[in-house]
Amino acid sequence: MHEPLATDLLPGSDRRVDYHLAETLDGLYVPYALRTPAGEGPHPFVLVAYGNGGGGLAWLRERAHRFRHVTDRLLEAGYACAWVRYRTEVELGYQRGGRLQVHGRQGMELMNRAPLEYEDEVAVLRDVAERPEIDADRLFHLGVSHAGEMLFKLLSQYDGLLRAGVAAEPASHELLTLDLDGEPTVESEDGLRDIESLQMRTVEHARSRITEPETVSERLDGVDIPVLVLGREQDELQGIFRLTYELLAEKRSDAEWRSWSHDVHGYIYPEVGDDGVAQVDEVQREALDVIVDFFDRYR
Repeated sequence: MHEPLATDLLPGSDRRVDYHLAETLDGLYVPYALRTPAGEGPHPFVLVAYGNGGGGLAWLRERAHRFRHVTDRLLEAGYACAWVRYRTEVELGYQRGGRLQVHGRQGMELMNRAPLEYEDEVAVLRDVAERPEIDADRLFHLGVSHAGEMLFKLLSQYDGLLRAGVAAEPASHELLTLDLDGEPTVESEDGLRDIESLQMRTVEHARSRITEPETVSERLDGVDIPVLVLGREQDELQGIFRLTYELLAEKRSDAEWRSWSHDVHGYIYPEVGDDGVAQVDEVQREALDVIVDFFDRYR
């Protein structure tokens, strides 16, 4: 089924946003907000994601409108693209759950665990790949913060889906098995860690907290595409961002790193005013140019 659930017009743009539902691996549905460029397809596609999950269609619609500049820029470069929404993160679900396994029972499916948020991205990618206006062999991923880590989680367990990916300010503490219990700014209540004030500004600090280096190595062995990792100079987690790149670069010669100084976490997603005009500074403009150039090289 390719008809949209709903459609929005965006001020100052002739490229609308269509809301669709993708069936998740366990038979539920997650929404995504698709935009396609002018011209005849099939088009390459970029999945656009930010942070933790939850919020549903209300969150998605706000992103599609207020943070549309990144999709405007991708459309201009000839990419179809979609802001996506997924389920909420499960604390250490990736670390403890292992690879998802699906078997049968009573004519239906049986799973060893529930799908996790990055597997909702898998569902969206598979759904998009079936659309006639999308080139299924040219799918890309752009994720910021927790969604940057999600790119690596996805790649560690699902191969052959993506052509290339960008992990911006990836909060990769779970991917890298970092021990946070001894960090003075981290508290835990009922088994859930409050890491909002976590500080790991240096690579040395982050590297010293790795608890399972062999597990990390195996996870990064699953990365089967070029990945550009983006940092932010004054970010409290810059050490984690850089360490993610350095460990990946030990595996792949096509891993890339860029970092800028900016006051906003998630700076590659500039906001758009009610008039449809993006509030973009020079750093954001340069970073988006670098991202598009990176995708173009693997297009």
